[in-house]
Amino acid sequence: MINQTQLLLLLKVTILAFILGSISLPIILELISPFWLLMFFIYWLIYSDSNGIFSAALILGLLLDVLQGAILGQNALALIVSSAFILSVKKSFFVSNLTTQQVYVFIASLIYLVLFLMTHLVVQGLQIQWLILFVPFTGALMWPVVRFLLAKLKQ
Repeated sequence: MINQTQLLLLLKVTILAFILGSISLPIILELISPFWLLMFFIYWLIYSDSNGIFSAALILGLLLDVLQGAILGQNALALIVSSAFILSVKKSFFVSNLTTQQVYVFIASLIYLVLFLMTHLVVQGLQIQWLILFVPFTGALMWPVVRFLLAKLKQ
């Protein structure tokens, strides 16, 4: 069960992720912007020790699908599998230096992107903008900023 402080932190990071994800940017920046919910969820995941991690990932992913008008379950599946990867390296992630954390965020974002594109391919065919392939790079580059800001929010 998620305790009250972890739930409050999850609520804060979710609201921030949804706000950042809904900001209108030029089309090029929107295509290469990182998966905000994944990055904020990774931060929460690192400091969470609860049993409801996958349930939270499912609920947040489905909520993101509804808010974006995406295929129902597309973001949920990608968020759950990416979270499973982060959970498998959680002990290493927590004590790693910033560069190693960026590599982990890159891999998690790559997993998210591959699952997102596979689902998109099955349902709608291969009609994507190729700039979306830069999303894992921007996620890794933005990780230090996200980590710093969320550390301030956590206090």
